[in-house]
Amino acid sequence: QVQLGESGGGLVQAGGSLRLSCAASGRTDKIYGMGWFRQAPGKNREFVAVINWNGITTIYQDSVKGRFTISRDNAKNTVYLQMNSLFPEDTAVYYCAAREGFSIYLRSDEYDYWGQGTQVTVSS
Repeated sequence: QVQLGESGGGLVQAGGSLRLSCAASGRTDKIYGMGWFRQAPGKNREFVAVINWNGITTIYQDSVKGRFTISRDNAKNTVYLQMNSLFPEDTAVYYCAAREGFSIYLRSDEYDYWGQGTQVTVSS
């Protein structure tokens, strides 16, 4: 089993940047695909960006392409989400998730482990 903890959220003005981190602990000796998801008030949780086990393959939601970058440092057991040019509509609780395996996973129901979430608020 692996435990995930997000950090780096906060309040930022539109056009600003934040970097989210997700630190994994526990069974980090296994191979995991990782993802970032978000949930805004009154909306369903949605996929933001995902990355495969070695960081070579990444996929982004269309609305964040060119603005967000997902990356991972397996030596530090940490996944990052660099968010630039933030819009008010990016406001949400951001969650990281892990799923054991070599592939890349787009759906939230494919993930077995979740962090507690970190709030990102973008003011206009």
